[in-house]
Amino acid sequence: MNTLLPPNWRPTASREALIARANMLTTIRQFFAEREVLEVDTPAMSQASVTDIHLQPFVTHLVAPGQTPELPLFLSTSPEFHMKRLLCADVGAIYQLSKAFRNEELGRFHNSEFTMLEWYRPDFDHRDLMAEISQLMQLVLACDGCDSMSYQQAFIDYLGIDPLTASVAELQQVAPASCQELAARETNKDTLLQLLFSIVIEPQIGQLRPIFVFGFPASQAALAQLNDDDPRIADRFELYFKGIELANGFRELQDGSEQRRRFEQDCAWRAAQGLPIPPIDDRFLAALDAGLPACAGVALGIDRLLMLKLGVSDISEVIAFPVDRA
Repeated sequence: MNTLLPPNWRPTASREALIARANMLTTIRQFFAEREVLEVDTPAMSQASVTDIHLQPFVTHLVAPGQTPELPLFLSTSPEFHMKRLLCADVGAIYQLSKAFRNEELGRFHNSEFTMLEWYRPDFDHRDLMAEISQLMQLVLACDGCDSMSYQQAFIDYLGIDPLTASVAELQQVAPASCQELAARETNKDTLLQLLFSIVIEPQIGQLRPIFVFGFPASQAALAQLNDDDPRIADRFELYFKGIELANGFRELQDGSEQRRRFEQDCAWRAAQGLPIPPIDDRFLAALDAGLPACAGVALGIDRLLMLKLGVSDISEVIAFPVDRA
């Protein structure tokens, strides 16, 4: 006789949370409709993927008649590359509410499949976009407008050190007791900066109202342009509220050759660490070569936003079926 309990089929989110999700999505769509930003729909799978050293994509294979060998396909970690191809085709201001997939740890703020809001505004710079995000936050969360501070100032205020000039040894010295051992083993400056930011700074900022942190080091530019006045920093920002990272945005890099160089640099680092090396997205790079209009873009986590709106502590409370019940 089988004595095992049947699997738990029930959703982890309440009916009230599901209603709140539906209402929030409606509010977001109205926000963009009023601003004449077009909703688009792009593929959830592609033949290439991100090279970002901190993102691990899921991969599957297309098995179809006449398809030999099987075609590897990567689940989207973000709709960014496809959306920028639309921008290069002169579609104009666009947004998307889509599923994203990241093969990373599970936890209070992480589910392998999650909902992302991403939007792009031609003729906006990163500061214009930050102002629009602040308007959306006030609408959705009924909060005050967003504060802002530079990445450099955040480290000076909370760790007493300048992240743009500090050495690895100096950063290791200011690590708190909770992560001293881990910091002492870390030799990559950017990884060490991210460790210190997440352990020390994130829990202290944006407690009363959302806050933008802008001006990340140029070595963490990803797909952002470097600042016109200070090439040590990139025109990249992140948004935090009550200890939760909500959004990551850029004044978008338009130079296809520079973007390829960054992708290849990521791949070299992946090779050195023994990580899988996904194929570089040549269609995306060809679109950049054809011409990306000057623009700013941002990706925002819908599930985390709903967590803040409802005041809940675990992402499973706002997702019907997280990965352990999917």
